Amino acid sequence: MNKFKYSNKILINLIVVSVIPFLISGPFFPDLIVSVSSLFFLYFVLQNNNFYYFNNIPFIIFLSFCIISTLLSLEAEDISLSVKSSLFYFRIGIFSCLIWYLIDKDKSILIYFYYALILCFSVLVIDGYFQYLTGKNLLGLETIGNRISSLFGDELVMGSYLSRLFPLLFALFLIKPKQKFEIYFIGILFILVDVLIFMSGERTAFFFLNLSTVFIILLIKKYQKFRLVTFIVAMFFVVILSLNSSNLTDRMFLSPAKNMGLIKSSNQKTIFTPVHDSHLKTAYKMFQDKPIFGHGPKMFRIKCSDSKYSTGQQPCSTHPHNFYVQLLAETGIVGFIFLLSAICYVLYSALRQIKTILFKQKRYFTDYQVCLLAGLLITTWPFSPNGNFFNNWLIIVYSLPVGFYLQSIYSKKNIFKKKSVN
Repeated sequence: MNKFKYSNKILINLIVVSVIPFLISGPFFPDLIVSVSSLFFLYFVLQNNNFYYFNNIPFIIFLSFCIISTLLSLEAEDISLSVKSSLFYFRIGIFSCLIWYLIDKDKSILIYFYYALILCFSVLVIDGYFQYLTGKNLLGLETIGNRISSLFGDELVMGSYLSRLFPLLFALFLIKPKQKFEIYFIGILFILVDVLIFMSGERTAFFFLNLSTVFIILLIKKYQKFRLVTFIVAMFFVVILSLNSSNLTDRMFLSPAKNMGLIKSSNQKTIFTPVHDSHLKTAYKMFQDKPIFGHGPKMFRIKCSDSKYSTGQQPCSTHPHNFYVQLLAETGIVGFIFLLSAICYVLYSALRQIKTILFKQKRYFTDYQVCLLAGLLITTWPFSPNGNFFNNWLIIVYSLPVGFYLQSIYSKKNIFKKKSVN
């Protein structure tokens, strides 16, 4: 019986961890894993009448957002489209709580996640560099407009995947017992990943890498110099690549600078790019029309063609490419407040950590928690382009650090109580 329970525990852990590699395949399989595992966990909670993992402020706030979003969908112009995106959104919160529960029950899942990330990052590094050098990856997939996507194929999200999961990888690296050779290997991997994100041509991903790295370097204690050195070395190679690739230089630096009016030769200032500018202004007009409750989740794609809101040459898309503006347009101030509260929490937490550093007090957050907060920071950062807030693939990537963070601050079996990284 004990062997059976142990086998089941390992199987459950592996199923949940498999979301990391399956994210490379697209949205279907990771969403299937999240949905099914969340459903089973919800059944387990109800059967045992144990709501401990749901009885916390972050989950209650998130559940409130889900309920409000679903109610707003019922008032949307296209109810079917809107309800599909909001009705089962709560599964993401349950999945985060499931990760928290699994860490409490078996710390080995942390190692599983760590090695899954190492494996996926390593494969993408090998395949990505091969594609950059030859024009095709190991499976024969060609670059798309001089941009590498590795195993993601037509989806140009390799940089997004790497940059958003990097803080989680670093967090797990910090708490894992390490041999000297492993530290060297991780250092080389970090450098290669940093450069690969730049080579992907994904500006937002590269910005998030820089943002999270600066955040981590400033607020952690152990391995601070390690990350600083690897980042500096990576930026050295980025400079070399920029000097030798006019395509990368133009896409990553010159084009955004021209669009935002930072270079004098530009005729008109825009937000990010002219296309993004049109989307954001169109979404803002939608918000002005229904400021309190918005037009309903996923309604930007429907309303953007309305002459009352349409602005610029390319006003329409599936979403306005910014979480905050999207929520203002689709859920109004009511939905916007939830996301705003999240970034306020992250920034407040950072200020508390800075205070303890400046006054040489015991640090409020462990280095592990700082890295997880960095993951939350790039998820909730307001001043950059984003994907669709209700996109299945994106929200799974964004939510992954949440379960780890909740476990670290709430659990009675906190992994830091016996040994702190500070």
